[in-house]
Amino acid sequence: MSAPDTIRITTEGAIAFVCLARPGKRNAVNLAMFRELAGCGEPLSAAGVRAVVLHGDGAAFCAGIDTSIFAQADARELAAMLAPAYPGGANVFQQAACVFRNLPVPVICALHGVALGAGLQIALGADLRFAEPSTRFSAMEVHWGLVPDMGLSVTARGVLPADRLAELVYTGRSVDAPEALALGLVTAIADDPLARARETAAAIAGLSPDAIRAAKQLLRDGMALPAGDALALEARLQGALIGSPNQAEAVRARIDRREPKFEN
Repeated sequence: MSAPDTIRITTEGAIAFVCLARPGKRNAVNLAMFRELAGCGEPLSAAGVRAVVLHGDGAAFCAGIDTSIFAQADARELAAMLAPAYPGGANVFQQAACVFRNLPVPVICALHGVALGAGLQIALGADLRFAEPSTRFSAMEVHWGLVPDMGLSVTARGVLPADRLAELVYTGRSVDAPEALALGLVTAIADDPLARARETAAAIAGLSPDAIRAAKQLLRDGMALPAGDALALEARLQGALIGSPNQAEAVRARIDRREPKFEN
């Protein structure tokens, strides 16, 4: 699979790699990249992959929005892109980050250089985030007189306590990787975050795809539900797994002390 110009999508076995591919602009997001990111969910879902690795080409993960948008884009075009256009009510800008949250399989993000503004919000769409020690982060939209508008109000739920998120959004200040880890913004610091993301994706891809997909649905949807509804979802997902072919194979493989052979 491939997407033109601003992102590259490749597969290695059961793992898909989504690469932000504007290295000359430190992967700053222009309108074409917004559209390509927003549209990558369908081909990824159709590919039968079991995990996705999200990363950036060149010196940075993403330096934020390409500021040429403000000078070059027609106001009517931008207004149209703010209209809901995807399931759940997301517009193009929101879907560029929420697409990863909405994928049925885990998304692991490898971060290096900077993840600023739009870059930080794209990273928040992932399930896990591994950062190189010198990476810097900022929810910097306030410096442009704007608010974070790429789904942060959804993707940041449960990632950061509300007051810590508010402090980052209100001040737009930059934080380094150790502080991002302490805040809960990143999962772990790694000298080679792409290698760590690849290893994690491979470990996930070796487990029952049915259980992993159900686990993602449970963690994504269940945590936002009232207690009774969350418990019902838990039971419903578990009921669908028990006795299924991949669940039975997981049990047999554990008993036989061998690698399981799961079906997509």
